[in-house]
Amino acid sequence: MAFDHSFVSGGGNFPHTRWSVIAAARSNDSADRARALDVLFAAYWKPVYKYIRLKFSKAPDEAQDLTQGFFMELFERDLLARFDAEKSRLRTYVRLCVDSFVLNETKHAQRQKRGGEAVHLALDYPAAEGEVNAQTIDPASIPSPEQFEEFFEKEWIRSLFSSAVDELREFCETRGKHTAFALFEIYDLSGDETLTYAQMAETRGLSVSGITNQLAWARREFRRFAKQQLRAICATDEEFARECKELFGGNP
Repeated sequence: MAFDHSFVSGGGNFPHTRWSVIAAARSNDSADRARALDVLFAAYWKPVYKYIRLKFSKAPDEAQDLTQGFFMELFERDLLARFDAEKSRLRTYVRLCVDSFVLNETKHAQRQKRGGEAVHLALDYPAAEGEVNAQTIDPASIPSPEQFEEFFEKEWIRSLFSSAVDELREFCETRGKHTAFALFEIYDLSGDETLTYAQMAETRGLSVSGITNQLAWARREFRRFAKQQLRAICATDEEFARECKELFGGNP
């Protein structure tokens, strides 16, 4: 599923505000709602899938059906219209809706693959399942509901940052900034804490100051993309400011 960049780049029909996606999801225009939900799907489908897999101990195919069904219900029952930003964060509301949906579907054994004309979700479940296996998390090792909530929060952050990395990669390709992204990928994403600027400079045939400048640019652009996506899926200015402070420190 492609991410709708117009919501976070200031393009399209929606103003670059904190309420753009939520307001659009509540619109009477079906096209507006579909575009808004596209953004929400991109941000939430992986956390939802992994959460269902682990918390409810569902097999991959069952978790896929439930994930698909949940987002269909989110659209068909207009669940976002009930969201109250004064009572909770959007991701908390989404998680609670997932809990309610899965419990209800399991109780009544009425899970159905939703078709229809409203929304079609082409989600990369194999990739998500690979991440679940790579994490090697035993659900039994998460003994309390609070820890499952924390798991969902971390997966939401992972999804946000992953989308920002994808945007940075695409941006660097179109701007000819291949070296900057390669350095960012090697130094910031690889997890190799022994790597130094001097080593990269020698390998790449660049000066240490050149490495420093390239990484500073890439990190700045990464933060910009991450904040744009965060802005699009936060319900209020206050929530956006709070999330920025928690994720990045300082002011938005």
